[in-house]
Amino acid sequence: MHGPPWWHGRFRGCGYRLTIPRDAILNVLSKASKHLSAEEIYFAVHKIYPAIGLTTVYRTVDLLAGMGLVHKFDFGDGRSRYELSKGPGSIHHHHLVCRGCGRVIDYTDFIDEEAELFKQTEAALSKKYNFKIKSHRVQFYGLCEKCKPKEENKE
Repeated sequence: MHGPPWWHGRFRGCGYRLTIPRDAILNVLSKASKHLSAEEIYFAVHKIYPAIGLTTVYRTVDLLAGMGLVHKFDFGDGRSRYELSKGPGSIHHHHLVCRGCGRVIDYTDFIDEEAELFKQTEAALSKKYNFKIKSHRVQFYGLCEKCKPKEENKE
């Protein structure tokens, strides 16, 4: 038998109440296989908890992002997308974003090499600007294997 999800303790530790909508949103994100927009989260939660409104989802994902429970991403398509920040099965990864179709590919290759480069870069930036860096985001933009041929045909 499993205990409560990891985020239950985080809510108590931060002094927030874990309401039904908050728990439902976190459950949806924990099962998601892609980065969800607030609207996609709303549709998934609404099936389980019909009383929820879209405004509640927007407010909740902002709160969850502020608490560090979810990561908020802007992949350049005009809408924020969300991903659970940790938990069973989550591993540190970065993103490849296709400018053609909007596909987002999570990758873990080269993470160790990138970590060393970022460590050196962060140390240099911190020293130069007297700035304490807390985190970073890596997103590469380009064309996926399906969109690349379409772009080449236009040229």
